[in-house]
Amino acid sequence: MTTNQGHLLRNIVIFGRMLRELGVEVTPTQIVDLVEALKYVDLTSRQDVRNAGRAILISQPQHYPLFDQAFELFWQARKTNQLQQMNVGRPIAIPRKKPPQQIVVLLAEEAHGEAEESKEPLVDRVYTYSEQEVLRHKDFAKLLPEELVEVNRLMQAMTWRLEQRRTRRRMRAKQGQYLDMRRTMRHNLRYGGEMLELSWQGRKLKRRPLVIIADMSGSMERYARVLLKFIYVISNGLEQVESFVFSTRLTRLTLHLRHRDIDTALDEAMSVVQDWGGGTRIGESLKTFNYDWARRVLGQGAVVLVISDGWDRGEVTLLDKEMKRLHLSCHRLIWLNPLLGYANYEPLTRGIQAALPHIDHFLPVHNLVSLEQLGKLLETL
Repeated sequence: MTTNQGHLLRNIVIFGRMLRELGVEVTPTQIVDLVEALKYVDLTSRQDVRNAGRAILISQPQHYPLFDQAFELFWQARKTNQLQQMNVGRPIAIPRKKPPQQIVVLLAEEAHGEAEESKEPLVDRVYTYSEQEVLRHKDFAKLLPEELVEVNRLMQAMTWRLEQRRTRRRMRAKQGQYLDMRRTMRHNLRYGGEMLELSWQGRKLKRRPLVIIADMSGSMERYARVLLKFIYVISNGLEQVESFVFSTRLTRLTLHLRHRDIDTALDEAMSVVQDWGGGTRIGESLKTFNYDWARRVLGQGAVVLVISDGWDRGEVTLLDKEMKRLHLSCHRLIWLNPLLGYANYEPLTRGIQAALPHIDHFLPVHNLVSLEQLGKLLETL
């Protein structure tokens, strides 16, 4: 039963409502469970789909015959050999077998949109789940204004963690790698100096710093505002984050993004970026970072995120040189490209071709799913 996910979800909701009108107690939780279960069921197998529905939606044996009749009527194809081509976006009101009259009336009402709304907010709950799934996969450049508000909310709800590194400092541990002689001697004074109890130390763990260098040139304009909000969210979700943006020159935004109000922080950040939406000089911007900021912010095994589509009007040899220098100065160098989310994308721009040999991870950054994948990667670096 190959069909559009939105149509299938809508009809599952209507089917559940129809069962409730027929006296079968179907809860919103059962509807959501059925939606999840169908991910693991062969939708081309009518019997498998029926069995999944019976197992999840029916809890009393006397309701099995009623479920079977309703299923046959509601989910039948237009012709017996066209099950895979059926459009379940609209319920079919032409039964192959004569069902109970109450099912025919109810199904006709649903097909013409005249059925009364259920007292339970079933459709709202399941549609919310569906809309969030759609937004998670939707390209940032194609978001509508109302969708952008919801994406911002979901983005702020994300939790960010960076892998912890072992520092040179030591701390008390029950089973450490190093013997704490001072504490051992002090504790064993009670035994006359005999070494009966040993105290240990282990390496202290500390999260790696994160440095973000984002392209805000004209070619990135469709993604710039959303990505700036992403930088704000991750800057306020982690302890040591340094933020920079560039177009024709580099601008540090770390202090401006520390404001508690996101709108105030973004307006303040955008006001200090004088080359917003201009040309792109990645090599020169990275050179400024390497010479003016690298020693200050790349210590302690920092992870660097470069966000850019790779379009560059500067010198390719300079970009290659500065990417190499940056790669040698950090723990991991990750390049995030929003165009990588397109299936037909190929790294043909000269900027990307010059940068690729020095990149540890080349990832997309075009929707919420790509940000979630980035979060999982940062936890394991």
